[in-house]
Amino acid sequence: MDFTFTDDEDAYRHELRRFATKVLAPHYQSDDKAAKLRPQLVADLASMGLTGLRIPERHGGQEASAVVAGMAAEEVARGDFNASYFIIVNALVSDILTRNATEEQQAAWLPPIASGEVVPAFCITEPGHGTDAAKLEMKAEPDGDGWRLTGEKTSITLGMSADVALVLARTGGPGARGVSAFWVELDDAYVSRATFDDLGSRAIGRASLHFDGLPVPKDALVGGEGQGFVSVMQGFDYSRAIIGLACLGAAQVSLDEALQWSRDREAFGSPIGTFQGVAFPLAEQATYLCGARHICYEALWRKDNDVEHSTEAAMAKFWAPKLAAETIHQCLLTFGHLGYSSESPVGQRLRDVIGLEIGDGTAQVSKLVIARNLLGRAYAP
Repeated sequence: MDFTFTDDEDAYRHELRRFATKVLAPHYQSDDKAAKLRPQLVADLASMGLTGLRIPERHGGQEASAVVAGMAAEEVARGDFNASYFIIVNALVSDILTRNATEEQQAAWLPPIASGEVVPAFCITEPGHGTDAAKLEMKAEPDGDGWRLTGEKTSITLGMSADVALVLARTGGPGARGVSAFWVELDDAYVSRATFDDLGSRAIGRASLHFDGLPVPKDALVGGEGQGFVSVMQGFDYSRAIIGLACLGAAQVSLDEALQWSRDREAFGSPIGTFQGVAFPLAEQATYLCGARHICYEALWRKDNDVEHSTEAAMAKFWAPKLAAETIHQCLLTFGHLGYSSESPVGQRLRDVIGLEIGDGTAQVSKLVIARNLLGRAYAP
């Protein structure tokens, strides 16, 4: 079993870490205070190819493996956790489009994402339907050769900044088979937005989007009518592992900082790392991070090799964000009163990673997937 990156992957990882440290990290806290997306962030990410990692080369992307996309999310999150959302969302959206859109649609839609010209969003959650997404109510009503979208989507990542969106709406009867996917431009004449005042990830701009008869042409349909729900759910099977690695990146850099502080800070005549009460909790968190990282990369390796990976992806999604929050919390405690100051990035990382204990599926949903895969549907909740 080979647990190492290739030489090229390792070189790319080091370049990403340099980029995250030099270019992204200096803006992490100020962007949070501004509570809005800084346009230069998108340009910087695009300059490194990070907005088009999973997009085919013929459409301007990097055509990177799932493993490399996860590695990029982990390294970017070390410098700016919120910047990793562009890797997560773009990878999920572009994977769905690559698998389900026609070649003509891909040629029109994917290059602007890869170049950073447009910011995409993924619109599935509704006020009354989060986990039970198959019951969504947004309507796509026939209108000439196309449709009009009416309804509300909520808790939309990048909702205040997105130019385009992959939207799930109901074109048929009840249940998953009545749901279709559309690629739409978020025209302000038909779409109004309301930002959330969130605990964390303020620079990303989570929002509610109200669709008031947004017209979409016939060729905006992704895949067949009624196939939207299934095609989208398949994308989550690996994006959840990328989410896990982003959270672990924020946790790892916090742990690295806490370890250095434990060498530098002295109390009672010795570095505080010489005390078991300081060293052992950090040793525990380092062990757990190592295990969670293996689960995430295994899920992505399985994706790249066309091996079933829904169990591993669900394990990554429920464990890694929870573990990241616990690790960062322990690091904050290690810093003592300095860690509790807003001048330290540790507290912001804690606020930010908590959001992904909720987003893209709660721990309970992930455990349900795991239980059903382990026990069989007839013997699980």
